[in-house]
Amino acid sequence: MGILTLIITSTYLNHMTKQSSKRLLPSTSMLAAFDAAARTGSFTAAAKELALTQGAISRQITALEQQLSINLFKRHKQTIALTEAGKIYAKEIHSALSHIRSATLNIMTNPTGGVLNLAILPMFGSRWLMPRLPDFLAKNPKITINTVSKLSPFDFSLEDIHCAIHFGSEHWPQANCSFLMDEKAIPVCSPTFFKAMEVTQPSNIAASLINQPLLHISTRPNAWLQWFEEHLITAENINAEGKAKQGMHFEQFSIATNAAIAGLGVALLPKFLIENELERGELMVICNQPLSTQNGYYLVTPIDKQDYAPVIAFKKWLEETLTNDRQ
Repeated sequence: MGILTLIITSTYLNHMTKQSSKRLLPSTSMLAAFDAAARTGSFTAAAKELALTQGAISRQITALEQQLSINLFKRHKQTIALTEAGKIYAKEIHSALSHIRSATLNIMTNPTGGVLNLAILPMFGSRWLMPRLPDFLAKNPKITINTVSKLSPFDFSLEDIHCAIHFGSEHWPQANCSFLMDEKAIPVCSPTFFKAMEVTQPSNIAASLINQPLLHISTRPNAWLQWFEEHLITAENINAEGKAKQGMHFEQFSIATNAAIAGLGVALLPKFLIENELERGELMVICNQPLSTQNGYYLVTPIDKQDYAPVIAFKKWLEETLTNDRQ
């Protein structure tokens, strides 16, 4: 093989490699059009979101399908639906575009620092974290924290979140859980409600609570049942469904706390989250015997975010703050 042939072959291979790489990297305009259409289920809605015409969206997606040699949508008259391949691709592209948007926003708003997107439990965030957060920001002035409320585990791959504060067990797929603290929930009610209670056994007030309206938290569905069992309340006092007396159900601690203050019943609440209400006399502890549980509060970090500098700084600060609180 001559030198000229080698040069021609090398040039051809380089050209083919570039063409292959280009095919695997569609333009952001194509991907943005596809993402918007996949999320909204409509070329018209996607066009409105991106301030384009419906025809422009259609052309971008058609070009993308031609580049990939794959049909991403099934088209029928005026409606569209993702194909199975389109569904898989949409999930990945949405995640990638979210990361790009976040990275762009981060570098624009804080070019010399970093951004920490943190998922928090609402009442834990407002009652425990927020009063302490100025200390973190003072020690880490180049880090900006954005928060979002999450009441239950979620898929980090679908969310632009760096870490989360979670209550439950030490288990979260593809993530590391660092224990923060346990939870001591105690029965509380308003002083007015307590006066109106018919306490049949003052020496065993736990038995009297079984006949009171109990306020339930959706994230702790078995909390009252477990509390009664710990206090040896017999099964005859529990209904056929294996639950304590029914009462109102709430999704968040903050609403349950307000319900207890309003005299709607007895709530089983973490003591460290209602210190202000106890100090003001809006709530009172009926029985200072907390619920024992194997669950706890954890800082959850996806494996691919563990080396992110703002996450490392936040985790270190949490550990130091909790150590100081215990002293």
